[in-house]
Amino acid sequence: MHKLDKERMNLLYKAVLSLKTEEECAAFFEDACTIQETELIAQRIEVACLLNQGKSYVEINKATGASTATICRVSRCLNYGNGGYKTVIDRLEDQNEL
Repeated sequence: MHKLDKERMNLLYKAVLSLKTEEECAAFFEDACTIQETELIAQRIEVACLLNQGKSYVEINKATGASTATICRVSRCLNYGNGGYKTVIDRLEDQNEL
């Protein structure tokens, strides 16, 4: 990744980490992303949660409308990625949000 791209991404991460409430997050994502982009991110998190619960691709497709390609990509990231989905899932479970 180019240095400027890395700096830009780090700025995004710091911006997200600076948000303190769900309302602040909603306002930020509504300003920064299209509705479709935000919905796709939310869908991927839901897919990751369902995969973590052991649901099948068919069940997940029916529940979320996600394509099998999306489900497969999320599964690959959940199992072989950098642990981002797992961190979020574990923290949501700890907070009884799942």
